[in-house]
Amino acid sequence: MAASGAYAGCGQPMEPGRHPMVVEADGTIRSAVYFIPSSYTGKDKVPVVFDLHGSNSNPDGQLNRSSWDKVAEKNGFIVVAPQGSLPGKFTGTYAWNVPFVTRQEGGLDEIAFIQQALKTVKEEFCVDPARIYGSGYSGGGRMLSAYLCSGRDDFAAVGVVHSLRAGRPVEIGGKWVPDQANCNPARPVSIMAFAGLKDTANPYAGGGSAYWQYGFKVAIQRWTELDGCKGDGNPKTVEDVTFSLYGACKSGARIVSYVFANGTHAWPKQAPATEAVLAAAKDGAASVVPAVSVASAKPAFDPNVDPASRMWEFFGKADSTDVVATAVPVKISSGTASGTGVASDCGTQADLQGNTCNSSQPTDMRRSGQEGQGAL
Repeated sequence: MAASGAYAGCGQPMEPGRHPMVVEADGTIRSAVYFIPSSYTGKDKVPVVFDLHGSNSNPDGQLNRSSWDKVAEKNGFIVVAPQGSLPGKFTGTYAWNVPFVTRQEGGLDEIAFIQQALKTVKEEFCVDPARIYGSGYSGGGRMLSAYLCSGRDDFAAVGVVHSLRAGRPVEIGGKWVPDQANCNPARPVSIMAFAGLKDTANPYAGGGSAYWQYGFKVAIQRWTELDGCKGDGNPKTVEDVTFSLYGACKSGARIVSYVFANGTHAWPKQAPATEAVLAAAKDGAASVVPAVSVASAKPAFDPNVDPASRMWEFFGKADSTDVVATAVPVKISSGTASGTGVASDCGTQADLQGNTCNSSQPTDMRRSGQEGQGAL
C-alpha cells in the first residue's frame, strides 16, 4: 500500500487527510484513496467506511460529492474509496464492472478487488473488523449491491444512494423483477437506501437502461424478503421526503429508505443554514401581527437529509432498537421549502471531472448513452 508501509496495523499514528493507496488483486495493481482523521492514533481500533464512486467518476470525486471524509473527521473513523476498473467517458474517470450486467470489455474482477481491499485495510490500519461499513452512489451502489448478493460477509451495514439492486433484472410474465438465483447474501444485512422520483438515470419506477429495469420499490421489497422483515415500513412523509423503516427483520437487521419527491439522480445535499435564516427573516418581515400562536406538531422525522451523516447514524445503531434519530430540531420557518436541496457537482471539470450527475451544462456527466453499454 502506498505511503503507509511503516504504519502497518495498530501501534503507529498516521498522517491525517487523503492519501493514495494501491491494492494487488489477482496479480493486478488497483487504486484507491483513503482518509485518516486527525484523531487517529493507531492505538484504538476504529470503524471504516468504504465509499464506492459512481460511473464516470473517481475516488476523489466521490469523496468530494459524498463528504464522507468530513463525517469521518468529525466522528473519528477511516474512509476508503476504491476505484473501478473500467475507463469512464472522461479522462481520469472510471466505472465498475458490475457482475452479470456490465457489457463493456476490459473490466476486472471487482468482487475480488473489494475483498482484497478489505483484507489490506484490516492488515494495514488499526480497525475494528466488526465495524466495517459500505456506501455506494449510482454505479457504486449497484456494485455494492452485487457484492452483498455474492454472499460476502464483510460489511456490518450498507447505504446505497440512487442505485439499490437485489440481483440482475429478469422479465417474468411481462414484469421486470430481480433474479432470485442471482442474489444470495450471507446473512440479513441492514440497509439504508435513497431514491429520487425524478431520477432519469436509474428511474424510480423502473425501465431505463438494460442493467436497471425493475424499480426502487421492487428492490426494497426483495431485500425485505431476503432479510426476513415484517410490516410495510410504516411510511411517513414530511415536506417532499418519505421515510420508511422496516425494523423487525431477522438477526437484528433493519431496512430504511428515504424517497425524495423532487429528487433527481444527484447526491442529495442539505440546504445551507443561511438560506433557512434568510427565509425566516423574510417570513418574519411579511407577517405584521400574529393573530394566534399555535405550536406546530413535531414532524415524524427530520427531512433535512445528508446521506453520509444519516448513514453514519444508522451504521452506529443498526443492531439496536433505536435505529435512526427521527427527532427534528425546531424549524426556523414553516414557510420554507424542504430543507434538502440538490448538489449537481457539475460546475467544472476542476471539481474532479466525472462526477455523475444531472446537468444541462455542456460537460454533461449524466449516465446516458454509455449506460446502454452496461458500463455504468
